Amino acid sequence: MSNDIKEESGYAANWPANRPEAPDAATLASDREAGFKISENFQRYDQRDDIFNRAWWDEAVMSDDVVAFYSAQQRPDPRKGDGYTQWDFALLNSSWAVARDYAARGMADGVREGFLDSFATFVPQAGDKADLPNEIETTARVKQVAKFLGADLFGVTAYDDRWVYAHAARIDTPTREEKDNVDMSGMTTVIVLGHHMDHELVRAYPSALAAAATGREYSHEAAIVTSIASFIHGLGYKAVASSNDTALSIPYAIKAGMGEYGRNQMIITPEFGPRVRFSKIFTDLPLVHNKPKRFGVHEFCSICNKCADACPPKALPKGPPEEGGPNRSSIKGVTKWTSNAEKCFKYWTKLRADCAICMRACPYNKDYSRWTMRLYQRLMGTGLRRFMLWLDDRLGYGARVLPKDWWQRGME
Repeated sequence: MSNDIKEESGYAANWPANRPEAPDAATLASDREAGFKISENFQRYDQRDDIFNRAWWDEAVMSDDVVAFYSAQQRPDPRKGDGYTQWDFALLNSSWAVARDYAARGMADGVREGFLDSFATFVPQAGDKADLPNEIETTARVKQVAKFLGADLFGVTAYDDRWVYAHAARIDTPTREEKDNVDMSGMTTVIVLGHHMDHELVRAYPSALAAAATGREYSHEAAIVTSIASFIHGLGYKAVASSNDTALSIPYAIKAGMGEYGRNQMIITPEFGPRVRFSKIFTDLPLVHNKPKRFGVHEFCSICNKCADACPPKALPKGPPEEGGPNRSSIKGVTKWTSNAEKCFKYWTKLRADCAICMRACPYNKDYSRWTMRLYQRLMGTGLRRFMLWLDDRLGYGARVLPKDWWQRGME
């Protein structure tokens, strides 16, 4: 890396050993477009350090509540509170059915697809490569396939090994020991897929009922991402289908033009606000790469603390973005808003279900099928943002709706 690039980026000459090579000029330019601030302290993330894996080996996270939280996914403990009845847990567990089936099919061999391991695909890679039109038309065709198979959002960006896990975590050991990650040799491109969560259910967070909005998209994306990867295999190209496994999704989604990073640790999309789950496909299929899309989210989040104020365990940060974070679940060397994952997860385990109050309370959590809400979003990205934040409070947006009201909709 030349001296001028080193000076421009702030990277030190002694780039970390777990990063194969320092980013080139094109990557640095893309980082600037995306608003990324990455220092010489950067290290690739080890999946063993994410809070869900730490729950299995780290005494700072392990507790009886954690055991009860994971047990509730198989043996729910309904209670009288609205949103946590037997009906609510029945919907929650049914929404996860497909994702859990995928995750369980390789368990005997120590494989947990979509969480610790990439998905197996239905179609093997063809021996001969298909004739391709130009990259613009090829990309349009793949996008058409993605939409047909059920993806709500589609973006493409360059493969960047900074965001691939340094190591994957093992499920066949009680301590989630490290294992080698997927072989990414020859990969040039990452397809990012967005799967939107139901607006009405999200408004009922926190509750077991609302958590079904998350489970449904895990199940949707498992089927969708494996089907698209199978399609690419049919063309004779490599395709690794991924959900939570293999690599961090957020940096790729930002680079693929899906949206901007918010204070609530989520990507805010123009189409669905923060209500989106992301999956990804690593491939060598030549496609046109998107550019990052910025529409005022960073500026709005800089004056808004609604998610942080609404967070019961106070796990979300106030103030400007900072490098690093409060514990080992934080990414090193990246300046951003970073939650206290330990506080967040501890609250989840007490609820026995997802929380996502920060998603519900976010001023970007609107129904953008309505033109009035699309206008609202545009104004949030202008000099009127402080007025829009005041208006959001004034109109009561982000308030919790009663889960029982969702069930009553069936009577309408």
